[in-house]
Amino acid sequence: MDQLLSPLPASSDNQLLCCYTNQTGQIQVIRISNIQNWYFERVVFPAQRLMFEAPSEAHLEVHVGSMASAILADRISCKTLQVRGEA
Repeated sequence: MDQLLSPLPASSDNQLLCCYTNQTGQIQVIRISNIQNWYFERVVFPAQRLMFEAPSEAHLEVHVGSMASAILADRISCKTLQVRGEA
């Protein structure tokens, strides 16, 4: 399935390949909102794994609940979610 992706800001020198897994039984909405001029938001289903690129200073917000009353459940540094290659 193709997804429309917002390109990373041109000023992002240090980009990370990240992976987030929804380990709950609830649908989550994840969002990066601390990067100026860049919009990133995705729906992540239970047990789904999502790979994405983000600037190193980005923080992923994890929201749960209904669309009318979503609650910020977690805020994770994208550095923590970075996929590391084999050395």
